[in-house]
Amino acid sequence: MTFPGADAAAGLEVLAILQARMSSRRLPGKVLKPILGRPMLAMQIERLRRCGQIDHLVVATSLDATDTAIARLCDAEEVPCYRGSLDDVLDRYYQAARLFQPSYVVRLTGDCPLADPYLIDELIKFCRDGGYDFVSNAIERTFPMGLDAAVLRYSVLEQTWQEATLPAEREHVTPYIRHHPERFKIGSYTNSTNRSHLRWTVDEPADFSFVNAIYERLYPDNPGFRSDDIYQLLEREPDLLEINREVNQMNAG
Repeated sequence: MTFPGADAAAGLEVLAILQARMSSRRLPGKVLKPILGRPMLAMQIERLRRCGQIDHLVVATSLDATDTAIARLCDAEEVPCYRGSLDDVLDRYYQAARLFQPSYVVRLTGDCPLADPYLIDELIKFCRDGGYDFVSNAIERTFPMGLDAAVLRYSVLEQTWQEATLPAEREHVTPYIRHHPERFKIGSYTNSTNRSHLRWTVDEPADFSFVNAIYERLYPDNPGFRSDDIYQLLEREPDLLEINREVNQMNAG
Protein backbone atom coordinates (compact mmCIF):
# COMPACT_ATOMS: atom_id res chain seq x y z
CA MET A 1 0.00 0.00 0.00
CA THR A 2 1.25 3.48 -0.87
CA PHE A 3 0.12 6.58 0.97
CA PRO A 4 -0.25 9.97 -0.68
CA GLY A 5 2.98 11.76 0.07
CA ALA A 6 4.76 8.66 1.42
CA ASP A 7 7.72 9.10 -0.93
CA ALA A 8 8.22 12.66 0.27
CA ALA A 9 8.04 11.49 3.89
CA ALA A 10 10.54 8.64 3.44
CA GLY A 11 13.55 9.00 5.69
CA LEU A 12 11.74 11.16 8.24
CA GLU A 13 12.94 11.22 11.83
CA VAL A 14 9.85 10.43 13.94
CA LEU A 15 6.76 8.56 12.73
CA ALA A 16 3.76 8.11 15.03
CA ILE A 17 1.56 5.08 14.40
CA LEU A 18 -1.87 5.14 15.99
CA GLN A 19 -3.48 1.70 16.11
CA ALA A 20 -7.26 1.55 16.02
CA ARG A 21 -9.93 -1.03 15.30
CA MET A 22 -13.71 -1.29 15.52
CA SER A 23 -13.80 -4.82 16.97
CA SER A 24 -13.12 -3.98 20.60
CA ARG A 25 -14.31 -6.83 22.80
CA ARG A 26 -15.65 -4.69 25.65
CA LEU A 27 -16.89 -1.64 23.74
CA PRO A 28 -17.28 -2.37 20.01
CA GLY A 29 -16.94 0.65 17.75
CA LYS A 30 -15.61 2.81 20.57
CA VAL A 31 -13.08 4.68 18.42
CA LEU A 32 -15.88 6.22 16.35
CA LYS A 33 -18.28 6.99 19.21
CA PRO A 34 -19.10 10.71 19.09
CA ILE A 35 -17.68 13.26 21.50
CA LEU A 36 -19.20 16.71 21.02
CA GLY A 37 -20.43 15.53 17.62
CA ARG A 38 -17.07 14.23 16.36
CA PRO A 39 -15.69 10.67 16.39
CA MET A 40 -13.48 9.92 19.38
CA LEU A 41 -10.62 8.97 17.05
CA ALA A 42 -10.86 12.33 15.28
CA MET A 43 -10.56 14.08 18.64
CA GLN A 44 -7.43 12.07 19.44
CA ILE A 45 -5.91 12.83 16.03
CA GLU A 46 -6.52 16.54 16.65
CA ARG A 47 -4.60 16.28 19.92
CA LEU A 48 -1.73 14.31 18.36
CA ARG A 49 -1.31 16.94 15.66
CA ARG A 50 -0.12 19.28 18.39
CA CYS A 51 2.98 17.14 18.99
CA GLY A 52 6.03 19.17 18.01
CA GLN A 53 8.41 16.20 17.88
CA ILE A 54 6.33 14.04 15.52
CA ASP A 55 7.06 14.49 11.83
CA HIS A 56 4.27 12.30 10.47
CA LEU A 57 1.18 10.50 11.80
CA VAL A 58 -0.31 7.29 10.40
CA VAL A 59 -3.37 5.37 11.56
CA ALA A 60 -2.87 1.59 11.41
CA THR A 61 -6.06 -0.43 11.22
CA SER A 62 -6.98 -3.82 9.83
CA LEU A 63 -8.28 -5.23 6.58
CA ASP A 64 -11.40 -6.42 8.37
CA ALA A 65 -14.55 -5.03 6.74
CA THR A 66 -15.61 -3.36 9.98
CA ASP A 67 -12.50 -1.16 9.87
CA THR A 68 -13.40 0.41 6.54
CA ALA A 69 -15.19 3.06 8.59
CA ILE A 70 -11.86 3.97 10.19
CA ALA A 71 -10.24 4.28 6.77
CA ARG A 72 -13.04 6.61 5.69
CA LEU A 73 -12.54 8.75 8.77
CA CYS A 74 -8.83 8.99 7.99
CA ASP A 75 -9.66 10.18 4.48
CA ALA A 76 -11.92 12.84 5.95
CA GLU A 77 -9.23 13.89 8.44
CA GLU A 78 -6.51 13.75 5.74
CA VAL A 79 -4.45 11.26 7.76
CA PRO A 80 -2.73 8.33 5.99
CA CYS A 81 -4.26 4.98 6.91
CA TYR A 82 -2.44 1.66 6.61
CA ARG A 83 -4.59 -1.48 6.64
CA GLY A 84 -2.99 -4.78 7.59
CA SER A 85 -3.43 -7.82 9.79
CA LEU A 86 -6.17 -7.70 12.42
CA ASP A 87 -4.41 -10.01 14.89
CA ASP A 88 -0.71 -9.60 14.02
CA VAL A 89 -0.46 -6.00 15.15
CA LEU A 90 3.34 -6.16 15.15
CA ASP A 91 3.27 -6.91 11.41
CA ARG A 92 0.74 -4.13 10.88
CA TYR A 93 3.02 -1.68 12.68
CA TYR A 94 6.14 -2.76 10.88
CA GLN A 95 4.59 -2.69 7.42
CA ALA A 96 3.21 0.80 8.05
CA ALA A 97 6.58 2.04 9.33
CA ARG A 98 8.52 0.36 6.53
CA LEU A 99 6.90 2.64 3.96
CA PHE A 100 8.46 5.66 5.66
CA GLN A 101 11.80 4.33 6.99
CA PRO A 102 11.81 6.63 10.05
CA SER A 103 14.53 6.75 12.67
CA TYR A 104 11.99 6.41 15.50
CA VAL A 105 8.45 5.08 15.80
CA VAL A 106 5.96 6.29 18.39
CA ARG A 107 3.39 3.69 19.39
CA LEU A 108 -0.06 5.03 20.24
CA THR A 109 -3.44 3.36 20.72
CA GLY A 110 -6.94 4.51 19.81
CA ASP A 111 -8.31 3.98 23.31
CA CYS A 112 -6.45 7.05 24.64
CA PRO A 113 -8.48 10.09 23.49
CA LEU A 114 -6.95 12.24 26.23
CA ALA A 115 -3.41 11.65 24.92
CA ASP A 116 -1.15 14.52 25.93
CA PRO A 117 0.97 15.81 23.02
CA TYR A 118 3.36 17.57 25.39
CA LEU A 119 4.01 14.35 27.31
CA ILE A 120 4.59 12.49 24.04
CA ASP A 121 7.10 15.15 22.99
CA GLU A 122 8.91 14.72 26.31
CA LEU A 123 8.98 10.95 25.82
CA ILE A 124 10.50 11.30 22.34
CA LYS A 125 13.15 13.70 23.62
CA PHE A 126 13.91 11.37 26.55
CA CYS A 127 14.43 8.48 24.14
CA ARG A 128 16.64 10.37 21.72
CA ASP A 129 18.73 12.20 24.33
CA GLY A 130 19.27 9.00 26.31
CA GLY A 131 20.24 6.90 23.30
CA TYR A 132 17.55 4.35 24.17
CA ASP A 133 16.26 1.59 21.91
CA PHE A 134 12.85 1.65 23.57
CA VAL A 135 11.15 3.98 26.03
CA SER A 136 7.73 3.78 27.63
CA ASN A 137 5.86 5.64 30.34
CA ALA A 138 3.96 2.47 31.30
CA ILE A 139 6.82 0.18 32.38
CA GLU A 140 6.54 1.62 35.87
CA ARG A 141 3.10 3.15 35.85
CA THR A 142 3.00 6.64 37.34
CA PHE A 143 0.81 8.42 34.77
CA PRO A 144 -2.96 7.97 34.45
CA MET A 145 -3.91 4.90 32.44
CA GLY A 146 -4.81 6.46 29.11
CA LEU A 147 -1.67 8.56 28.67
CA ASP A 148 0.36 5.51 27.60
CA ALA A 149 2.89 5.91 24.80
CA ALA A 150 6.10 4.23 23.70
CA VAL A 151 9.01 5.27 21.47
CA LEU A 152 11.35 2.82 19.77
CA ARG A 153 13.99 2.85 17.11
CA TYR A 154 12.76 1.72 13.73
CA SER A 155 15.68 -0.72 13.55
CA VAL A 156 14.46 -2.30 16.80
CA LEU A 157 10.91 -2.58 15.44
CA GLU A 158 12.32 -4.33 12.39
CA GLN A 159 14.38 -6.71 14.53
CA THR A 160 11.37 -7.44 16.71
CA TRP A 161 9.23 -8.13 13.64
CA GLN A 162 11.83 -10.61 12.39
CA GLU A 163 12.39 -12.44 15.69
CA ALA A 164 9.16 -12.36 17.74
CA THR A 165 7.19 -15.59 17.44
CA LEU A 166 4.81 -15.87 20.40
CA PRO A 167 1.20 -14.80 19.76
CA ALA A 168 1.36 -12.24 22.60
CA GLU A 169 4.52 -10.78 21.07
CA ARG A 170 2.79 -10.33 17.72
CA GLU A 171 -0.47 -8.96 19.12
CA HIS A 172 0.94 -6.22 21.36
CA VAL A 173 4.04 -4.97 19.44
CA THR A 174 6.47 -4.34 22.30
CA PRO A 175 6.50 -7.37 24.70
CA TYR A 176 9.42 -8.99 22.87
CA ILE A 177 11.54 -5.90 23.54
CA ARG A 178 10.54 -5.69 27.20
CA HIS A 179 11.27 -9.39 27.65
CA HIS A 180 14.85 -8.96 26.41
CA PRO A 181 16.45 -6.14 28.44
CA GLU A 182 19.81 -7.77 27.90
CA ARG A 183 19.53 -7.02 24.18
CA PHE A 184 17.93 -3.60 24.15
CA LYS A 185 18.57 -0.37 26.02
CA ILE A 186 15.20 0.25 27.67
CA GLY A 187 14.16 3.47 29.37
CA SER A 188 11.30 3.97 31.82
CA TYR A 189 9.82 7.47 31.85
CA THR A 190 8.07 8.32 35.11
CA ASN A 191 5.98 11.16 36.46
CA SER A 192 7.10 13.31 39.38
CA THR A 193 3.73 12.58 41.03
CA ASN A 194 2.26 9.08 41.02
CA ARG A 195 -1.15 9.31 39.37
CA SER A 196 -1.41 5.66 38.35
CA HIS A 197 -4.76 5.37 40.17
CA LEU A 198 -6.44 7.57 37.55
CA ARG A 199 -8.18 5.86 34.65
CA TRP A 200 -8.43 7.88 31.42
CA THR A 201 -8.44 5.03 28.91
CA VAL A 202 -11.62 3.87 27.13
CA ASP A 203 -12.40 0.17 27.44
CA GLU A 204 -15.85 0.19 29.03
CA PRO A 205 -19.00 2.33 28.61
CA ALA A 206 -18.25 4.05 31.93
CA ASP A 207 -14.78 5.01 30.64
CA PHE A 208 -16.32 6.64 27.59
CA SER A 209 -18.77 8.53 29.81
CA PHE A 210 -15.86 9.84 31.87
CA VAL A 211 -13.85 10.99 28.85
CA ASN A 212 -16.95 12.56 27.30
CA ALA A 213 -17.52 14.53 30.51
CA ILE A 214 -13.93 15.81 30.42
CA TYR A 215 -14.31 17.01 26.82
CA GLU A 216 -17.67 18.64 27.52
CA ARG A 217 -16.17 20.71 30.30
CA LEU A 218 -12.79 21.63 28.81
CA TYR A 219 -12.84 21.45 25.01
CA PRO A 220 -15.33 24.24 24.13
CA ASP A 221 -13.20 26.95 25.78
CA ASN A 222 -9.80 25.28 25.40
CA PRO A 223 -9.53 22.71 22.58
CA GLY A 224 -5.84 22.23 23.36
CA PHE A 225 -6.38 21.40 27.03
CA ARG A 226 -3.51 19.57 28.72
CA SER A 227 -3.23 16.97 31.46
CA ASP A 228 -2.74 19.72 34.03
CA ASP A 229 -6.10 21.15 33.00
CA ILE A 230 -7.71 17.75 33.63
CA TYR A 231 -6.04 17.42 37.03
CA GLN A 232 -7.35 20.85 38.00
CA LEU A 233 -10.84 19.98 36.75
CA LEU A 234 -10.85 16.78 38.83
CA GLU A 235 -9.86 18.78 41.90
CA ARG A 236 -12.80 21.13 41.30
CA GLU A 237 -15.23 18.32 40.45
CA PRO A 238 -14.05 15.16 42.25
CA ASP A 239 -17.41 13.51 41.58
CA LEU A 240 -16.26 12.98 37.98
CA LEU A 241 -13.96 10.26 39.30
CA GLU A 242 -17.00 8.25 40.35
CA ILE A 243 -18.11 7.79 36.73
CA ASN A 244 -15.68 4.94 36.02
CA ARG A 245 -14.36 4.18 39.49
CA GLU A 246 -15.89 0.69 39.43
CA VAL A 247 -14.04 -0.33 36.26
CA ASN A 248 -11.17 -2.69 37.03
CA GLN A 249 -7.98 -0.74 36.31
CA MET A 250 -6.30 -3.92 35.06
CA ASN A 251 -8.86 -4.27 32.28
CA ALA A 252 -7.08 -1.83 30.00
CA GLY A 253 -5.60 -3.49 26.97
